[in-house]
Amino acid sequence: MRSAFLNKQPRYPQNWDALPASRLVKSAIEDVCDELTQRIFGYHFVRLGHLSTQLALPSCSIRHHINLTPTPGENSSLLGRSHALPFTENSIDGFLLAHELDFAQDPHQILREVDRAITQSGYVIISGFNPFSLTWLGKYLPLKRGNVLHDARFFTSGRIKDWLQLLGFEIVEQRHVLFSMLFLNYTFRDKPKLQAWLTRYLPWCSSVYVILARKRVMPMTAIKPKVKKLKPQFAPVGASMQGSNRMTSDDGHEHG
Repeated sequence: MRSAFLNKQPRYPQNWDALPASRLVKSAIEDVCDELTQRIFGYHFVRLGHLSTQLALPSCSIRHHINLTPTPGENSSLLGRSHALPFTENSIDGFLLAHELDFAQDPHQILREVDRAITQSGYVIISGFNPFSLTWLGKYLPLKRGNVLHDARFFTSGRIKDWLQLLGFEIVEQRHVLFSMLFLNYTFRDKPKLQAWLTRYLPWCSSVYVILARKRVMPMTAIKPKVKKLKPQFAPVGASMQGSNRMTSDDGHEHG
């Protein structure tokens, strides 16, 4: 298995229009992410990267969104790098990474930063391009050779889930969307029966997957201190009372 770290930063898309079939891809991911954000509650929700910030999430339960991007953008509210988040520990209730790992030089460091900043029981949503799809095959064909999608990492969903679980996240749900060849701007999305059949029987070959994970809280069991029973160092009450009723006279004889 290839190392997740790259010596060189891959090209990074500034907007969805940089990808082939951009309207279809954005719409499909937007629908799934908007639905999943309804499960996230709290005060602060962070969208990492230009692609994440350009998704509409009207159903999100958290209203305060922080749009963090490496360069100024239309929806940017804070400039910063995903691998060095400008947030304190345990301060963010939810994260959205729309293909942020696909165009990352060090995806491990990004997830470590998310783990550091997320609250206990916080959620993270990650979308990625699937290497078991027709779109991945298109990377090695002479199709749109200059497109930024050729630089995408195409991590398997299983690999992403392994990384999350090592950081103490629980995988809540995974969705498969867009059974298509994105390099040809072709999708089966307008054929709902075929989409339903592919989703049911061949989910592993979708072009895009979306993962919802939750930070697992480790329960702490209080240890009750052991109380050591001390043996009494005095006689029982009854014996003590009996002894007190026996008096000794001056002649040395006891009288009851």
